[in-house]
Amino acid sequence: MAIRVAPKSFPPMNAAKRRALFETLQQHNPNPTTELEYTSPFELLIAVLLSAQATDVSVNKATRKLYAVANTPAKMLALGEAGVSDYIKTIGLYRTKAKNVMVTCQLLLSRHAGEVPRSREALEALPGVGRKTANVVLNTAFGEDTIAVDTHIFRVANRTGLAPGKDPLAVELALERVTPAEFKHDAHHWLILHGRYVCKARTPECWHCAIEALCEFQPKTAAPKR
Repeated sequence: MAIRVAPKSFPPMNAAKRRALFETLQQHNPNPTTELEYTSPFELLIAVLLSAQATDVSVNKATRKLYAVANTPAKMLALGEAGVSDYIKTIGLYRTKAKNVMVTCQLLLSRHAGEVPRSREALEALPGVGRKTANVVLNTAFGEDTIAVDTHIFRVANRTGLAPGKDPLAVELALERVTPAEFKHDAHHWLILHGRYVCKARTPECWHCAIEALCEFQPKTAAPKR
Protein backbone atom coordinates (compact mmCIF):
# COMPACT_ATOMS: atom_id res chain seq x y z
CA MET A 1 0.00 0.00 0.00
CA ALA A 2 1.81 3.07 -1.24
CA ILE A 3 0.61 5.95 0.90
CA ARG A 4 3.33 8.54 1.29
CA VAL A 5 1.63 11.92 1.61
CA ALA A 6 -1.37 12.55 3.82
CA PRO A 7 -4.34 14.30 2.22
CA LYS A 8 -5.30 17.65 3.63
CA SER A 9 -6.61 17.17 7.15
CA PHE A 10 -9.47 19.09 8.68
CA PRO A 11 -10.16 19.82 12.36
CA PRO A 12 -10.60 16.65 14.41
CA MET A 13 -14.18 15.68 15.21
CA ASN A 14 -15.37 15.74 18.77
CA ALA A 15 -16.53 12.56 20.49
CA ALA A 16 -20.23 13.28 19.96
CA LYS A 17 -19.76 13.69 16.21
CA ARG A 18 -17.67 10.53 15.96
CA ARG A 19 -20.35 8.51 17.69
CA ALA A 20 -23.05 10.03 15.49
CA LEU A 21 -20.97 9.25 12.40
CA PHE A 22 -20.68 5.57 13.24
CA GLU A 23 -24.34 5.38 14.29
CA THR A 24 -25.31 6.80 10.90
CA LEU A 25 -23.09 4.42 8.96
CA GLN A 26 -24.50 1.53 10.99
CA GLN A 27 -28.08 2.59 10.22
CA HIS A 28 -27.34 2.62 6.51
CA ASN A 29 -25.40 -0.67 6.54
CA PRO A 30 -26.04 -2.79 9.67
CA ASN A 31 -23.90 -5.75 8.56
CA PRO A 32 -20.96 -4.54 6.50
CA THR A 33 -18.33 -6.91 5.20
CA THR A 34 -15.58 -7.16 2.63
CA GLU A 35 -16.45 -7.19 -1.05
CA LEU A 36 -13.83 -9.89 -1.63
CA GLU A 37 -15.41 -13.30 -2.14
CA TYR A 38 -14.22 -16.14 0.09
CA THR A 39 -15.46 -19.18 1.97
CA SER A 40 -12.52 -19.84 4.31
CA PRO A 41 -9.73 -17.94 6.07
CA PHE A 42 -7.30 -19.31 3.48
CA GLU A 43 -9.38 -18.02 0.57
CA LEU A 44 -9.65 -14.62 2.27
CA LEU A 45 -5.89 -14.45 2.88
CA ILE A 46 -5.09 -15.20 -0.75
CA ALA A 47 -7.73 -12.77 -1.99
CA VAL A 48 -6.32 -9.96 0.16
CA LEU A 49 -2.80 -10.76 -1.08
CA LEU A 50 -4.04 -10.50 -4.65
CA SER A 51 -5.96 -7.28 -4.01
CA ALA A 52 -2.88 -5.08 -3.59
CA GLN A 53 -3.03 -2.43 -6.32
CA ALA A 54 -6.04 -4.20 -7.81
CA THR A 55 -9.79 -3.88 -7.50
CA ASP A 56 -11.93 -6.33 -5.55
CA VAL A 57 -13.94 -6.88 -8.73
CA SER A 58 -10.86 -8.04 -10.65
CA VAL A 59 -9.74 -10.27 -7.80
CA ASN A 60 -13.16 -11.90 -7.45
CA LYS A 61 -13.29 -12.58 -11.17
CA ALA A 62 -9.97 -14.43 -10.97
CA THR A 63 -10.49 -16.27 -7.67
CA ARG A 64 -13.88 -17.68 -8.64
CA LYS A 65 -12.07 -19.84 -11.19
CA LEU A 66 -8.91 -20.34 -9.11
CA TYR A 67 -10.71 -21.52 -5.97
CA ALA A 68 -12.81 -23.96 -7.99
CA VAL A 69 -9.64 -25.99 -8.55
CA ALA A 70 -7.38 -24.91 -5.66
CA ASN A 71 -8.88 -23.75 -2.39
CA THR A 72 -6.33 -25.12 0.11
CA PRO A 73 -2.58 -24.59 0.50
CA ALA A 74 -1.84 -28.13 -0.70
CA LYS A 75 -4.02 -27.81 -3.79
CA MET A 76 -2.53 -24.39 -4.58
CA LEU A 77 0.99 -25.81 -4.37
CA ALA A 78 -0.02 -28.69 -6.60
CA LEU A 79 -1.29 -26.21 -9.15
CA GLY A 80 2.18 -24.61 -9.22
CA GLU A 81 3.35 -21.07 -9.78
CA ALA A 82 2.68 -21.20 -13.52
CA GLY A 83 -0.78 -22.61 -12.92
CA VAL A 84 -1.66 -19.91 -10.40
CA SER A 85 -0.27 -17.26 -12.76
CA ASP A 86 -2.62 -18.43 -15.50
CA TYR A 87 -5.61 -17.84 -13.24
CA ILE A 88 -4.54 -14.44 -11.93
CA LYS A 89 -2.84 -12.93 -15.00
CA THR A 90 -5.59 -10.31 -15.33
CA ILE A 91 -4.54 -8.87 -11.94
CA GLY A 92 -1.73 -6.34 -11.63
CA LEU A 93 1.69 -7.64 -10.52
CA TYR A 94 0.42 -11.19 -11.02
CA ARG A 95 3.86 -12.79 -11.40
CA THR A 96 5.10 -11.46 -8.06
CA LYS A 97 1.80 -12.35 -6.44
CA ALA A 98 1.93 -15.90 -7.78
CA LYS A 99 5.38 -16.33 -6.24
CA ASN A 100 4.15 -14.98 -2.92
CA VAL A 101 1.16 -17.31 -3.00
CA MET A 102 3.45 -20.31 -3.49
CA VAL A 103 5.74 -19.40 -0.60
CA THR A 104 2.77 -18.55 1.59
CA CYS A 105 1.23 -21.96 0.95
CA GLN A 106 4.53 -23.68 1.72
CA LEU A 107 4.82 -21.81 5.02
CA LEU A 108 1.22 -22.48 5.97
CA LEU A 109 1.86 -26.20 5.54
CA SER A 110 5.29 -26.32 7.19
CA ARG A 111 4.61 -23.96 10.10
CA HIS A 112 0.85 -23.98 10.67
CA ALA A 113 -0.43 -27.40 9.59
CA GLY A 114 -2.11 -25.82 6.59
CA GLU A 115 -4.17 -23.40 8.65
CA VAL A 116 -4.13 -19.61 8.56
CA PRO A 117 -2.54 -18.38 11.81
CA ARG A 118 -4.53 -16.14 14.13
CA SER A 119 -1.66 -13.96 15.33
CA ARG A 120 -0.45 -10.75 13.73
CA GLU A 121 3.19 -11.77 14.06
CA ALA A 122 2.66 -15.08 12.28
CA LEU A 123 0.59 -13.48 9.53
CA GLU A 124 3.13 -10.74 8.89
CA ALA A 125 5.85 -13.40 8.55
CA LEU A 126 4.14 -14.58 5.35
CA PRO A 127 5.39 -13.04 2.06
CA GLY A 128 3.31 -10.13 0.84
CA VAL A 129 1.45 -9.83 4.15
CA GLY A 130 1.85 -6.48 5.84
CA ARG A 131 -0.01 -4.89 8.71
CA LYS A 132 -3.03 -3.99 6.59
CA THR A 133 -3.47 -7.52 5.22
CA ALA A 134 -3.01 -9.03 8.67
CA ASN A 135 -5.65 -6.69 10.09
CA VAL A 136 -8.13 -7.63 7.35
CA VAL A 137 -7.68 -11.34 8.04
CA LEU A 138 -7.84 -10.93 11.81
CA ASN A 139 -10.99 -8.83 11.54
CA THR A 140 -12.90 -10.56 8.79
CA ALA A 141 -11.88 -14.19 9.22
CA PHE A 142 -11.43 -14.30 12.99
CA GLY A 143 -13.71 -11.54 14.29
CA GLU A 144 -11.09 -9.39 15.99
CA ASP A 145 -11.62 -5.64 16.40
CA THR A 146 -8.77 -4.60 14.12
CA ILE A 147 -8.89 -1.67 11.70
CA ALA A 148 -7.02 -2.13 8.43
CA VAL A 149 -6.08 1.24 6.96
CA ASP A 150 -6.01 1.26 3.18
CA THR A 151 -6.02 4.28 0.85
CA HIS A 152 -9.78 4.77 1.31
CA ILE A 153 -9.72 4.76 5.10
CA PHE A 154 -6.59 6.92 5.15
CA ARG A 155 -8.34 9.50 3.00
CA VAL A 156 -11.68 9.41 4.84
CA ALA A 157 -10.09 9.62 8.29
CA ASN A 158 -8.11 12.73 7.30
CA ARG A 159 -10.70 14.43 5.13
CA THR A 160 -13.59 14.10 7.56
CA GLY A 161 -11.52 14.88 10.66
CA LEU A 162 -12.50 11.51 12.13
CA ALA A 163 -8.92 10.44 12.90
CA PRO A 164 -6.29 12.55 11.14
CA GLY A 165 -2.80 11.09 10.76
CA LYS A 166 0.30 11.53 8.62
CA ASP A 167 0.63 7.85 7.72
CA PRO A 168 -1.48 4.65 7.81
CA LEU A 169 -0.18 3.52 11.20
CA ALA A 170 -0.94 6.91 12.77
CA VAL A 171 -4.48 6.77 11.37
CA GLU A 172 -4.93 3.17 12.54
CA LEU A 173 -3.84 4.00 16.09
CA ALA A 174 -6.02 7.11 16.11
CA LEU A 175 -9.05 5.13 14.95
CA GLU A 176 -8.44 2.49 17.60
CA ARG A 177 -8.30 5.25 20.20
CA VAL A 178 -11.37 7.27 19.17
CA THR A 179 -13.78 4.66 17.78
CA PRO A 180 -16.42 3.67 20.35
CA ALA A 181 -15.97 0.03 21.34
CA GLU A 182 -19.29 -1.17 19.93
CA PHE A 183 -18.34 0.05 16.44
CA LYS A 184 -14.73 -1.14 16.26
CA HIS A 185 -15.37 -4.46 14.58
CA ASP A 186 -17.29 -2.94 11.66
CA ALA A 187 -15.51 0.42 11.43
CA HIS A 188 -12.99 -0.89 8.90
CA HIS A 189 -15.71 -1.99 6.47
CA TRP A 190 -17.91 1.10 6.85
CA LEU A 191 -15.02 3.46 6.17
CA ILE A 192 -13.66 1.52 3.18
CA LEU A 193 -17.08 1.39 1.53
CA HIS A 194 -17.69 5.05 2.26
CA GLY A 195 -14.38 6.01 0.69
CA ARG A 196 -14.90 3.73 -2.29
CA TYR A 197 -18.40 4.88 -3.22
CA VAL A 198 -18.99 8.32 -1.67
CA CYS A 199 -15.91 10.07 -0.28
CA LYS A 200 -13.95 9.48 -3.47
CA ALA A 201 -10.34 10.49 -4.02
CA ARG A 202 -10.69 13.23 -6.60
CA THR A 203 -14.02 14.71 -5.55
CA PRO A 204 -16.02 13.67 -2.51
CA GLU A 205 -19.70 13.31 -3.38
CA CYS A 206 -21.03 15.35 -0.49
CA TRP A 207 -24.44 15.80 -2.11
CA HIS A 208 -25.47 12.24 -1.30
CA CYS A 209 -23.31 11.61 1.78
CA ALA A 210 -25.14 10.29 4.84
CA ILE A 211 -22.56 11.85 7.20
CA GLU A 212 -22.18 15.18 5.37
CA ALA A 213 -23.53 17.18 8.31
CA LEU A 214 -20.97 15.63 10.67
CA CYS A 215 -17.94 15.84 8.41
CA GLU A 216 -15.39 18.64 8.88
CA PHE A 217 -14.47 18.77 5.16
CA GLN A 218 -14.86 22.19 3.55
CA PRO A 219 -16.07 23.30 1.17
CA LYS A 220 -18.78 20.72 0.60
CA THR A 221 -19.26 19.66 -2.99
CA ALA A 222 -22.50 20.05 -4.93
CA ALA A 223 -24.07 17.63 -7.39
CA PRO A 224 -22.73 18.13 -10.91
CA LYS A 225 -24.99 20.09 -13.23
CA ARG A 226 -26.65 18.17 -16.00
